[in-house]
Amino acid sequence: MQLLTKELHFPNVSEASEDGLLAVGGDLTVERLLLAYTSGIFPWYEAGQPILWWSPDPRMVLFVEDFKVSKSLQKILRKQLFTVTFNQDFKAVIHHCARVKRDGQYGTWITQEMMAGYLQLHKQGHAISFEVWQDQQLVGGGYGIQLPEKKVFCGESMFSLVSNASKVGFYHLVEKYKAAAYDLIDCQVYTQHLESLGAQEIPRAKFLKHLSF
Repeated sequence: MQLLTKELHFPNVSEASEDGLLAVGGDLTVERLLLAYTSGIFPWYEAGQPILWWSPDPRMVLFVEDFKVSKSLQKILRKQLFTVTFNQDFKAVIHHCARVKRDGQYGTWITQEMMAGYLQLHKQGHAISFEVWQDQQLVGGGYGIQLPEKKVFCGESMFSLVSNASKVGFYHLVEKYKAAAYDLIDCQVYTQHLESLGAQEIPRAKFLKHLSF
């Protein structure tokens, strides 16, 4: 594990620990964040910790063609209970993602420092949000980083205030990037929910090949 300085540099991901921890420190400037994502690295840490940079092996990804639209989701989509938009309120989405309670997590990893960094990414067109509305109220959404030259979208976080809101939003996100001929959505680490949607774990080396195109 390497301690980063102000120099814009990351060690080779092969130096990551068994659980994927690669480096500590540095900053969350737009330049460093873009270098991280295009190198298969992402920041993940809690308030009070230094910035921790990760590159896990295996990597959880969703190939857009593999997205599973369950019968229950098909019914929800037909009912048109929600309206989905993109980049209408990035700030509100990231604030909701920071506040949502998650199993096994006592605080939030979306710190004020993280929010500031991703807001800058958004202002420069690299980070996008999707918003899910019901009766003109924001009830779900998520955000992530798009790498158009790599045809990869790096998902960061989602939230849902009513049942199925984030699932509907994610469906529209997948459709958006499928239409743009993207190959995959980076989901970072395994969860059972992601697996149920069609995501799978692949070797880090295979994931990095997608980023090298």
